[in-house]
Amino acid sequence: MLDEASQVHINPADETFSHDGVIVRFLLTGQQSNGSIAAFEVTVPGSKRLLAPAHSHDRYEETIYGVEGTLTWTVDGHRHDVGPGQALCIPRGAVHRFDNNGEKAAKVLCVVTPAAIGPEYFRETFALLNAAMAGPPDRAKMMEIMLRHGLTPAPPPQA
Repeated sequence: MLDEASQVHINPADETFSHDGVIVRFLLTGQQSNGSIAAFEVTVPGSKRLLAPAHSHDRYEETIYGVEGTLTWTVDGHRHDVGPGQALCIPRGAVHRFDNNGEKAAKVLCVVTPAAIGPEYFRETFALLNAAMAGPPDRAKMMEIMLRHGLTPAPPPQA
């Protein structure tokens, strides 16, 4: 529990990660919320298909709130366009991913409850992506990072 009012401040987890125009900015972690919530912004350039594989997580729900532009989320095989002022709750165990199929950049607020994931996951993932330069990241290492942080990669789609 927080023991001093001086420990409460705006965006206490202000840390930013970026790769190839995708930006993740952490606002709040479980450390600052007694484990109840984590919140971060994700900005995706226009016409951007993400390298991250579809995945699920069993320890938390992820709620997406559209701020700017539109991101297309695929959840258990169903597509959902999330634009400004719209929210999408991804339940535990649902396989999901997202892309920006539009021409404009899109930004969403992601809220994770409880706060079972934090900036550590993004710090490791973005370091791996940035180390790969223009090529694909080391898939085995990406899977290891995901699993260690509670994300279960989905099998590749059947052709």
